[in-house]
Amino acid sequence: MSEARFFVDAWDPAYGASFEASAGGPAAPSSAQVDPDVELPATDWRAIGARRDLPAPDVVLLVDGVRRIDASVWTAEDDGGSFPGIAASYAAGVVRCDLERGAAELAGARVGRGLFTASPSAQDVVAGRIHYPVHRVGGTGELSKLPAAVQGPLTALEVAVSDAARVDGDLLVVDGPLRSRRQLPRTLGYIKTQHSQYLDARLTAVVTGLAPGQRSPVFRLGTAWGGYSWYLRLPVAAGAPWAGIVRMECSAELTEAEAIGLADLSLVTLPRFASTPYKDPRAPQNLVPIAGLERRLRGLLGDARLLHRVLIAAARGIPR
Repeated sequence: MSEARFFVDAWDPAYGASFEASAGGPAAPSSAQVDPDVELPATDWRAIGARRDLPAPDVVLLVDGVRRIDASVWTAEDDGGSFPGIAASYAAGVVRCDLERGAAELAGARVGRGLFTASPSAQDVVAGRIHYPVHRVGGTGELSKLPAAVQGPLTALEVAVSDAARVDGDLLVVDGPLRSRRQLPRTLGYIKTQHSQYLDARLTAVVTGLAPGQRSPVFRLGTAWGGYSWYLRLPVAAGAPWAGIVRMECSAELTEAEAIGLADLSLVTLPRFASTPYKDPRAPQNLVPIAGLERRLRGLLGDARLLHRVLIAAARGIPR
């Protein structure tokens, strides 16, 4: 028996992996219904190259958000019970990339904070100019599930900054799945970590066989959020089968022709933003403007140690 080949993922292990294997292994299929026949019949699936007659848009807006847990908290209820909570800071921003001028600038950013807990008695935490409004979480409010509750307010913040920075005709690229942002026009979701495998083995072979600058045909996902999707491979040196591959999304409300048009547009636009390994531990998927935006947003969150001390002082000032 010949020895199996192995590859080293280009990503820094501190950031996970570009393709995350589930308990069933890296080929574990998703339960989502998939219609692969949107652009080409499944029997004719092949790699699709960039259209030479299609120019990239003049302006591309890239949106991202960051979040951080500033402290874990516990409440003391009148009946002697207690609820866990987290005090979290989050921020969203937009980078405006003018491809004609070759320039990128921050087009808007906002910061939010919140106290996330299922406690019925929890109150807003206010300490000087620092404000953590209560976001009451449904269910039993287990501590392990609270970080996910931050996603809703963060997504709302991303939508707000997107609307404020956008004009007609701009292409908007959201870092991550579209989720509730599918109503935004001319918008793409950009998924750089592949948690699930949606296609069967033969179609997956088309995806892993993509050359840099090629994409898969468009297919439709029957997930809760629905929508059109496709894979593309960014510029990357030869390596693991999923190296440099990202999955794109657009709204299910579009026509098939509109979705295919956005897929073509993504292929002539996104590769130019790909990062390089010596600059970014998540290259090439972590796009250069997104990496810069993340650094800026983390700075806007404020000093984590100072906020932790502020929260401790505020807790000590609450009458028992």
